[in-house]
This record gives sequence, C-alpha cells and structure tokens, in this order.
Amino acid sequence: MPVNLTEPTDIAPVAGVQLQTIASGMRYRDRDDLLLMHFCEGTVSSALFTQNKFCAAPVLVAKEHLKQASARALLINAGNANAGTGQQGLDNCNSSCQSLSQVLDCDPQAVLPFSTGVIGEQMEMQALSSGITSFGDAAYNSSWVDAAKAIMTTDTVAKASSRTLIIDGQFVTVSGIAKGSGMICPNMATMLAFVATDAVVSQTVLDDCLKRATDASFNRITVDGDTSTNDAVVLSATGKAGHALLYDSSSDDAKAFYVAVHDVLLDLAQAIIRDGEGATKFVTVEVKGGKLQSDCEEIAYSIAHSPLVKTAMNASDPNWGRLLMAIGKAPTKYFDIDVLNLAINGLALIERGQPHPDYSEEQGQREFQKEEITISVDLNLGGESYTVWTSDLSHEYVRINADYRS
Repeated sequence: MPVNLTEPTDIAPVAGVQLQTIASGMRYRDRDDLLLMHFCEGTVSSALFTQNKFCAAPVLVAKEHLKQASARALLINAGNANAGTGQQGLDNCNSSCQSLSQVLDCDPQAVLPFSTGVIGEQMEMQALSSGITSFGDAAYNSSWVDAAKAIMTTDTVAKASSRTLIIDGQFVTVSGIAKGSGMICPNMATMLAFVATDAVVSQTVLDDCLKRATDASFNRITVDGDTSTNDAVVLSATGKAGHALLYDSSSDDAKAFYVAVHDVLLDLAQAIIRDGEGATKFVTVEVKGGKLQSDCEEIAYSIAHSPLVKTAMNASDPNWGRLLMAIGKAPTKYFDIDVLNLAINGLALIERGQPHPDYSEEQGQREFQKEEITISVDLNLGGESYTVWTSDLSHEYVRINADYRS
C-alpha cells in the first residue's frame, strides 16, 4: 500500500492539450496502456532524459526529434520499455512515430515517443499499430487521471498534480502526470513525467525552469539506487493563456511560474516515493550545516541508499547505529564528528558527536514506527544543505521484482 497517497481527482485541464488513452493489449489486459498527448500549434517543449548509457530506443528517437521539430504529440506506451532492443527497436520506434504522424497529419519528427516496462523485449508492433490507428477514430475525452493510469506499470496509484496562478491578469494552469515505483534513482528526471501548461513561455525560460525544478524534485528521490534506461521528463507550454511572453527568468512572473512548475514536479516526485515498490515508510533525509553542498549530498544519498538503514526503517527498528555507519562512510571533504548532530523526527540521537543524554529506546521506537520519518543531520560546519526523499526496503520489494516478468 502506498504511504499516505491517494488517487488524484481534480486535475485541471490545460488549454491546447488533448488527451486520449487506449487499451492496445500489448502487455496488459482490460486496461488502457497507450496514451496520446496532442498539442496545439505553437507549443514549446523542453525535455530531459536519462543519462543511463543503455538508454532506450524512444529516448534516442525523442532526443533527435526535439532537434528537428516542435513537438505536436507525445506517444507513451506501458508494459514494454523498448530498451536493449538494438536496431529493430529503433526501427519500431520510428515506425510508430510515422504511423501517428499520418493519423494527426503532422511531421513524424513532431512526435515524441516514450516507453516504460520490461527491458530487452521487442515491441508487439501489431498491437501498437492497431492502437495508434484507433486514435484516429476516438474522441479526445480522456482526463489527466485517465492519462496517469494508462502509463502505470508496477505503480499501485496514479500520480497527477495541478497548480494554477495568475500572470499578467490571466489564469495559468500547470498540470502533470508521472509513473514510477521501482528502478528509481533519477539522474536528470524520473521514470516518466509529462507536464503541460498554457503559459506563454520562451524556449530559454522553459528550459531553465525545467532544469531547476527537476534538480529540486526528481533528482532528489531514490527507491533503490537504480537509474532507469527510459527516464524522461517533458514540460510543454501551449501559450493559450494569452499573457505577455515570459522571456526573462528573473522577472516576477517567471519566478511565480517556476514555483508552480516546481510544486507540480515535487508532488509527482514525492508520490513516486510514497508508492515505491513495497514501501511502508516515506523517509526525508535532510543534511544541513555543510561547508560544501556536495558533502551534504553525499551524506544524504549514503543514508538513503543504505540497505541496512532501509531495512531498519521497514522493521521500525531504532537501530540508529546504522545511520552513523551511513554518515561516516560518505566520501565527504569536510567532516567533524565532534560537532555533528543527528535527530529523527526532531528526537535528538547525537549531539556534538555524543549520544544525547535524554534519549531512550522507547522514544526511538515510537519515532521509528511512524510512516513519515525525517532523518536530520547537522554538520555544523557551514551554510550548505541537501534533502533527499526515499522509502524503506521491504520483503514486498523483493517479491515484486522477483515476479516482475512472471
């Protein structure tokens, strides 16, 4: 069960974006598994992709298409990652873009493909082609929640978020969806995330906004330390809100727009952790007081990636010696045990390098049993900080991944 996460309901539509979901039958039965996001002319898009060297065919094709044309459509399938599939996988990906371009009457390069699912298997092209053809016969009547459900794999809950704001007297909407539950340790994005807005934004501002918001959200989460072959996040602006162009990231309106995008991305990123495979705990790891931000980041991820820490969290075991281990093994440049503080949910464990005199096992047990846990490390060496969100490691995580292809 996801940790304090429920199915999204009221996700605001975005002017200039049409959504369609279809059950292609490529892998799943009795559910939609193919999503079309169709954008109006003039839409500006920015995207970030996985840095995994074994990146999937759709990642390679989408990158190339973004260089050649403005995106008019995103084609997303669930159940097959089309990764590790060689030239045939690339040919299949290009073929699907060609087929959809004929349905939509646009250039093939204006179609960006995305896939998620099993790695190393060729696409079921007959089912995919049939699904793409069906898009031409169906109405655009799918909601953002429908779209979020269509791209799920091991997710147990659909993930969507929305914000509204006013720019230059006009209402502006930012809405997005994401999928991801395992193989989560993004190195620029998440499993898959698609965000759209009707704001009027220049390419430069959009690129800057996506990069900064991703660094503060998707690049701060980890379930298992594994970066997917298919990671991608796309931010598209249709311009339908009608306000003055945002061309300067330092302007007040651009800053307000960034906050809305950041908040949507952070909602989606944290939802992925709350729905992490087998997760029973949502864990915030905050490290502050560093002389270098890189030192804070190293410690945060050392804690978040430690199987011993994560299993202790799952067992609600106040074995905080594992936290000390994880902190101490981080390859930091500046570190002084004698000034370090450590706490969990505000309960002091270590103060200036020494066990806190008022700490008791009963207090620790009470905090470790909670579903929401915040691990706080204060290095007391400077003003830098870094926060990461993660989950525990359970028997269910092993079962899900052991049975994934069964």
